[in-house]
Amino acid sequence: MDEMKEKILTVIEKNSKISPHELAIVLGENEEEVAKAVAEMEADETICGYHTIINWDKTNRDRVVALIEVCVTPQRIRGFDHLAERIYNFPEVDSVYLMSGTYDFCIMLEGKTLREVSAFIAEKLSTLESVTSTATHFVLKKYKDHGTVMVHREKGERQPIVP
Repeated sequence: MDEMKEKILTVIEKNSKISPHELAIVLGENEEEVAKAVAEMEADETICGYHTIINWDKTNRDRVVALIEVCVTPQRIRGFDHLAERIYNFPEVDSVYLMSGTYDFCIMLEGKTLREVSAFIAEKLSTLESVTSTATHFVLKKYKDHGTVMVHREKGERQPIVP
């Protein structure tokens, strides 16, 4: 990957709303070349999508976000990929990561209630043939999400100094 494309990715990762014109100015590059590079990275799926980070705590929408640790027995020949695909195809699932350490997959999902999340785990996830165990953690509050601080101090409020 060339240097310009890496610079583009660095900028749009933090601000996906930036226009090709503004991006070209920031990078000191030709706007047409920048637009062409972005289109190429979208076509080859280097850029997989554009997302907005929303602080749902400031809305009336009730949601429960869960992080689920999943231990599995990898399938012969297919390994982890086939099982990951089965998991990420569930509409409730937001993210699936293959992990190192004490569990194999980390799954992030959201539901309207604890009962909805529990039903997903009991009826869909834990019934998959390779799943040997799960551990569920519920997000109580988001302080920072994808590099964006979700809580802000009042102006003039000072941070305590700790020796």
